[in-house]
Amino acid sequence: MSSPKFFIQIYGCQANKSDAERLAAMYIDNGYVEAEDWQNCDELILVTCSIRERAEDRVRAFLLKVMSYYQEEEKNPPKVIFSGCMLHHGVERLRQMLPMVDEFMPTNKMAFAKRAARKDKKHAFVPISTGCNSFCTYCIVPYARGREASRSFEDILEEVTQLVKEGYSEITLIGQNVNSWGLEKVGISARKMFLHDAIKREDLPTNQSQYLEVKDTPPFVKLLQAISRFESIKVIRFLSSNPWDFHDELIDEIANNPKIDRFIHLPVQSGSNSVLHRMNRGYTREDYLLVVKKLRQKVKGLVLGTDIIVGFPGETDEEFEDTVKLAKEVGWHVGFVNIYSPRPGTMAEKLYKDDIPHKIKKARWDILDEIINKKHLGERPKVV
Repeated sequence: MSSPKFFIQIYGCQANKSDAERLAAMYIDNGYVEAEDWQNCDELILVTCSIRERAEDRVRAFLLKVMSYYQEEEKNPPKVIFSGCMLHHGVERLRQMLPMVDEFMPTNKMAFAKRAARKDKKHAFVPISTGCNSFCTYCIVPYARGREASRSFEDILEEVTQLVKEGYSEITLIGQNVNSWGLEKVGISARKMFLHDAIKREDLPTNQSQYLEVKDTPPFVKLLQAISRFESIKVIRFLSSNPWDFHDELIDEIANNPKIDRFIHLPVQSGSNSVLHRMNRGYTREDYLLVVKKLRQKVKGLVLGTDIIVGFPGETDEEFEDTVKLAKEVGWHVGFVNIYSPRPGTMAEKLYKDDIPHKIKKARWDILDEIINKKHLGERPKVV
C-alpha cells in the first residue's frame, strides 16, 4: 500500500513559508510523502494570507479551480485543510464562504514546531516570535496570529545548532517585529478593544506601551551575538523591523558584525505624519529619517527596503506628496507599494471610511513604484 500524499499551497509572507515547512515535517513524520502537485494529493493544505483583500481573493479562486478540476476529471477531491491568517474570520463564517474546506488548523499550532522540512539546504527560516502587540490600525496580524509571543532563547539556539549539523550556513530570523523579541507585555486584547462600540483613535494604546522598557542591551541584539558565534553560520538576516524601536545598539551590531546581511527592510508605510498618526504607527517621518541617517552613517554597504500603503483613508494630495518627497529623500533600493483595502476586523475599518477612489489609489501606486523601483531596476538586492 502506497503512502498517502500531501501538498501545501502557500500564500503570503516568510512567516507562512516557515509555518509550511514545519507543517510539512509534521506530515512526513506521520508517514505521508509530499506530492509534486495538488492534482495528485490526498490532503491539500492551504496556508493562507489575509493582509490584503486581493490575497484572500487568490485563495478563493484557487479553491474554486481545484474543485472544478476534480469535477471535470470525475475524481474524488482531496481532503482540504485550511490554515494561516484567514482563520481570523472565524470557522463558522469560513464554512459559509468556503464549503469545500474539510478542516481548519490554527497557525499557532506550528509556529515554533521543532522540525521543519526544508527544500533549501543552504538557507533556513528560523521563527523567533509569533503574533503582534502593535496596534497599527490597518493591520490584521494581531487578530490573525494573536498576541505577540517570543520563542525562548534556548529553543532558538537549539534549532540553530541542529541547522549547523545539517550544513546550513545562512539563516533568516522571522518575526512580525524582531526588534521587540523578548520584550512583549501581556497587554490589552486588541479584539476586546475592537468590540467597544465607542472606540476612538485616541483610545488606542501606543505601540511603545505594549513592550518592556530596554534598560541595557536589547534582547534581540544579544540573540544576534549568540547566533554569530556559530562558526558555520556565515549570513544572518532578519525580517521585519519597526522604525520606532530600531535601537542604536542594533545599528551598532549590524555595523560591527560582518555576518549580518546589509539589506535592512524598514517599513515606513507613509511619509505623512498625519497619516502615520491615523495608522497608529508610533513614529514620525522625522523619527524614520533619523534611523536611516544613523544606519547610513555606520553601516557600510547598506541596502534599504520598505513597505508603503497608498490610499489610506483620508489621504489627501498633500499627504501623498509627503510620501513622494520621503521616497526621493531616502532612496530605497526596493519598495513594496501596496494599495489600501479595508480589512474586516481592523481598527481602520471601524474608524475610517475607505474614501479614496481606486483610480486615485492606482495612480499614486504608479508614481511611487516609478520613483522607488524603476530607479534600481536590475540591481535589486536578494530578498529572501
